[in-house]
Amino acid sequence: MKKPNRAAAGQIRIIGGQWRGRKLPVPDSPGLRPTTDRVRETLFNWLAPSMVDARCLDCFAGSGALGIEALSRYAASATLLEMDRSVAQQLQQNLVMLKAAHARVVNTNSLAFLAQAGTPHDVVFVDPPFRKGLLEETLTLLENNGWLANDALIYVESEVENGLPPVPAHWDLHREKVAGQVAYRLYHRQSQGETDAGTD
Repeated sequence: MKKPNRAAAGQIRIIGGQWRGRKLPVPDSPGLRPTTDRVRETLFNWLAPSMVDARCLDCFAGSGALGIEALSRYAASATLLEMDRSVAQQLQQNLVMLKAAHARVVNTNSLAFLAQAGTPHDVVFVDPPFRKGLLEETLTLLENNGWLANDALIYVESEVENGLPPVPAHWDLHREKVAGQVAYRLYHRQSQGETDAGTD
């Protein structure tokens, strides 16, 4: 008897774009919790007007659910940061399988990587492992080291109990939802000129 054809626990499914419906293997790694289909669907509906040709950065790539979904929806490029070597290797294999051009996996400590001078990205995904205290420092490094384009969109996934993360004053909360214990928010970074100029 054939097994039912459904995504196993160790898989993610791409939900839109050129690779819609493709299932990709995900290694079993502690703390790895791919963003659910429902949350991803909502997020990429929010991002739809900005996705095509966007330069994307996935700060804690894990399963690659966010970075690969962005590529499927015609992002110009995606850089996926992942500290766990076996998870990073699987991400690389998945990108090869999809023939994903303009994508790279960096097997690195994300905070150390973001502490370097960066290049501007249009869409940035920040979905760190929960309860490790990584979120605030990640957002600070993104802002201070040149990783964000003037009008960047920053997606932040965090524990509900922690409330709103501290973000720079010129980041506007654009969208916000809660799913169970997870709060997910999309910020729009105003270019400094807009906020400094005020009204004439």
